[in-house]
Amino acid sequence: MRSAEILVGLLGAVTVLAGVARRVGVPSPIVLVVCGALVGLVPGLPGVTLDPDLTFFIFLPPLVYGAGFTASPRDLRLQARRIGVLAIGLVAATAAAVAVAMKLLVPGFGWAEGFTLGAILAPTDPVAAVSIMQRFRVAPQLQAIIEGESLVNDGTGLVLYKLAVAAVVTGTFSIADGAWRLVATGTGGVLIGLAVGWLIQHVRGRIDDAPIEITLSLFTPYAAYIAAEAIGASGILAAVTVGLYLGARSEGLFSATARIEAQGFWTALTFMLESTLFLLMGLQIRDVARGIEDLDAGRVTLTVVVTLVVVLGIRIVWMFSIGPLLRRLIPGEPKEEPPRLGPGARLVAGWAGMRGAVSLAAALAIPATVDGGDPFPQRSLIVFTVFCVIVAGLLLQGSTLPALIAATGLGRDVADDAAEEARARAAAAEAALEQLDAMEDEDPQAAERLRELYEARLGHARAPADEDGDAERQHVEAFQRLREELLRSERAALHELHARGEISEDALRTVERDLDLQEARLD
Repeated sequence: MRSAEILVGLLGAVTVLAGVARRVGVPSPIVLVVCGALVGLVPGLPGVTLDPDLTFFIFLPPLVYGAGFTASPRDLRLQARRIGVLAIGLVAATAAAVAVAMKLLVPGFGWAEGFTLGAILAPTDPVAAVSIMQRFRVAPQLQAIIEGESLVNDGTGLVLYKLAVAAVVTGTFSIADGAWRLVATGTGGVLIGLAVGWLIQHVRGRIDDAPIEITLSLFTPYAAYIAAEAIGASGILAAVTVGLYLGARSEGLFSATARIEAQGFWTALTFMLESTLFLLMGLQIRDVARGIEDLDAGRVTLTVVVTLVVVLGIRIVWMFSIGPLLRRLIPGEPKEEPPRLGPGARLVAGWAGMRGAVSLAAALAIPATVDGGDPFPQRSLIVFTVFCVIVAGLLLQGSTLPALIAATGLGRDVADDAAEEARARAAAAEAALEQLDAMEDEDPQAAERLRELYEARLGHARAPADEDGDAERQHVEAFQRLREELLRSERAALHELHARGEISEDALRTVERDLDLQEARLD
């Protein structure tokens, strides 16, 4: 059986396991990478080799675009200083700390090789961070910081990584050149993302066809990524930027039909990409382990343990000391000061920085030789260490985050979410009733029917806050049960007509879709 067929079969099995994991509260990235690692140990299965450039191109643009599109621009602007300090300062500090630890504690590591390892592991992974933090439903402020950092810090980390690799390969290093490349690639990526976003926004404004709109939304992150990489800028930052730009303007971006269909499409696509990516990571374990067979086990263990401790430790220390200090030293007073982070929030933010596919792809992209033809120093050990830190981080941090969030009281309460939704529904119904007052003379009978509909919605939305909320909720629940029964009756009648040949397949699907939308609104 070929590798592709095995991968498809495993993906189907892991998808089922990930669904079970979600029901029992285990983050799916943990399940996926563990399953992949276990399968990778099964003898007789062919190895799966990842092309790093292909991994970056296929998986990361749509994943970071989707995360950027659904992020809150208001929350990101409010937390811009904290995100900037983490995405630039902490990334540089992590790379430097790992380099120092490798040079002082692990025999055989030079400064350049240590900095290469540190730069690879410095950025947190956008896929793992967004997936797990959304699953744990943390407070919006904390989620904005962690997601925003993970979306931006890849550009910083990858620039430092390229500088470190170049220093090993050529034997030369320039701080001035490194700083310039960091600014140039980051700025170029953001500008390309904004330009592509502006162009796509104007193109999509002239399209009213759901399949074309959705296809164009899939094309968008790849367009930004390719354009940025073509001029030497950060493709990841370009994909993030175009997602943020279009997400902030999503109100008129999709037609109503396309918006409903696009949500389902992107939810399924994101899950499939994440599942495949984490599974491929796990399947790499055999090839990765084969590269260190000739190395001393004690030295390998020391490298992995020291790197993991430094990567986790520097982040915790940063959250409680250097980070807040740097944020205060940045010139310019923000118009709106965000709430202070308490000790619990700092601890959760520090513990939530997991590594993932970006780090693995960067490690696998290390060249095999340096100028002159000699092997790249410590390459196999670096790749193995990166893999171990990724898996250990997902297992250790991912499995303990729920308890930490619960202990610090930072999880979002379901009742609070329901109250926010109720306020939003009430405000929408009130706006509709006000507009109806201005349009009542057009058709009084139609206006009266619509008034009854919106007053019922307003009563439903206000029910949790009213003194008679229990009676109103019972009425709403009874209404939903009756409506569901009626919809089932309608659907059964449709299929009966279709079975007798009295309506066509197109008529069946059109009306059934309308019934599905009505039933989905009841949920």
